[in-house]
Amino acid sequence: MVGTAISHDDSCHFGGGQSAFYARANTVPLPLIDRAAGIHMWDVEGNRYIDVSSGPVVSNIGHGNARVAAAMARQAETLDYAFPRLARNRPNIAYSERLARLAGPGFERVSLTSGGSEAMENAVKLLRQHAIATGRPERTKVITCEPSYHGATITTLAMNGEVMMAPFLAGFAEPTPKVPAPFGYRLPPNHDAASYARHCADCLEAKIRELGAESLLAFVIEPVGGLSTGCVVPPAAYMRRIRDICTAHGVHLVFDEILCGMGRTGKFLAAHHWPDARPDIVTLAKGMGSGYSPLGAVLAPAALVDELAALTGFEFQYSYNANPIACAGGMAVLDEYERLDLVSRAATMGRALRDGLDRLKANSPIVGDVRGLGMLLAVELVADRQTKVPFPSELKPTDRVRIHGLNNGLMIYSRPTSGGRYGHWFIVSPPLTITEGEVADLLTRLEATLADLEGDLGGRPGDKTVL
Repeated sequence: MVGTAISHDDSCHFGGGQSAFYARANTVPLPLIDRAAGIHMWDVEGNRYIDVSSGPVVSNIGHGNARVAAAMARQAETLDYAFPRLARNRPNIAYSERLARLAGPGFERVSLTSGGSEAMENAVKLLRQHAIATGRPERTKVITCEPSYHGATITTLAMNGEVMMAPFLAGFAEPTPKVPAPFGYRLPPNHDAASYARHCADCLEAKIRELGAESLLAFVIEPVGGLSTGCVVPPAAYMRRIRDICTAHGVHLVFDEILCGMGRTGKFLAAHHWPDARPDIVTLAKGMGSGYSPLGAVLAPAALVDELAALTGFEFQYSYNANPIACAGGMAVLDEYERLDLVSRAATMGRALRDGLDRLKANSPIVGDVRGLGMLLAVELVADRQTKVPFPSELKPTDRVRIHGLNNGLMIYSRPTSGGRYGHWFIVSPPLTITEGEVADLLTRLEATLADLEGDLGGRPGDKTVL
């Protein structure tokens, strides 16, 4: 079913699109998409695909939303751009207030960016500037998890827990100190999920003591994992413990909700699932603009921001921070969240989707685990369900599931993470607008995809994909 893909030969001429920069050895076709609406995308040959993962978990409100497009067009006709160091604009003020109210107490201030990597960098820079302004210049270090993902800039690449980036970073950027992420599926001997989570929290406290709390700015964690961990959801006891550890040592706790925030987990912030473990800073992006406008944000407490503003201020800027058109788009996205009750739908439809995935797991020998929260779910592929042994990385299971998905009308977000050291999985996170009938269609197509993949990887009759 896979439609026309851009040939690599095209990149020898002028242009070639973004894909001209990708590896020529890329084995997964890239359909040339012509249009999209709701949860569906159509390529130039008319093939229809379900956007199983909302791109990289971006398109929360679905494709082709005329209300959002109209709101952005109206704003463009009125005020297209205003640089925030020179002038304020009403869309920025209104959008910041609305976001802060949805986030709740402790997140009264909103600093906007053009995306998630910028938001994560600004969060770290905000804490660094506050440390300098308050007479603590020795605080320079950030602890992150292994594995994890926080962005694609140099700073955030160094924060990522991605072992395959080591050669790229060597001598170029200093990786942040790492502690283990609280996995719950494939565990070391003599551990269950609860005991391993306690071990991971103990590792954080040990790392703080090793580095010296006085040298630390923050501990940054994805409260619900993304592709780096296959949507790991830590136990509540772990979340409370890391909050207590950070508080005891004077270290800021930062939740990277770039992927899991904006209602995706069934609450507006993933942090709202653990009210007794509230972070000091939250970063958002992806679903903020839902693909219609480039937006990211740092949510911070008024006490910290106002104290800093009275001292040195925080004036690191990007050219498109608080862009009026982007803010108008963000406001229109929130209007759609409210009109369609999307946060509640993420919870209710997420349960229906999870139930369906669990049924697929029960009937598929290559599905080892289904995990996640709300409508942010992952399916882990294994060679043996009893031993939880993953497929050898050289079989490229994440590439293969994408190819079989395309052949069955599914566009799936999956790629190797950490060289497959922790396993192989793909993300199931369709637009929050998905209906019951569309969930059923997605599951039917996914069942066929897994059957084809089983035949491909297991050497049994089926759709033999040559990589």
